[in-house]
Amino acid sequence: MPKGFEEWLKQSDYDLKTAEAMFFSKRYVYVVFMCHLSLEKALKGFYQKKLRAIPPKVHNLIFLIEAVGLALPEDLYEVVFSINRVSIPTRYPEDLKKMQKEYTKQKSGKLLMQSKEVLKWLKKELKK
Repeated sequence: MPKGFEEWLKQSDYDLKTAEAMFFSKRYVYVVFMCHLSLEKALKGFYQKKLRAIPPKVHNLIFLIEAVGLALPEDLYEVVFSINRVSIPTRYPEDLKKMQKEYTKQKSGKLLMQSKEVLKWLKKELKK
């Protein structure tokens, strides 16, 4: 049985809380990964609600945004674009030490806060 959009949002919230847990345990690469997963699930919930169809099994956030015709504010779109761009290197790092140097406490913390803003905006849009 396919998930309803509410289930996608519950899982999105759960994943964002996991990103926070990863932040506090200093697993910064996984903060980025879980932020991406959280936004992916929220967008799939949006897809299911708006298009009344099962979302495709894709990880590309930009594809999902375009598929549902979302017009995010430019600053939030830039956040999503940025997280989308780094999802593959954090999902399948070729060099873990390099990733750990790149995704510092400061950088992952910023992405976490920005992901929360995007998720908040998406939830507001879903209520319309």
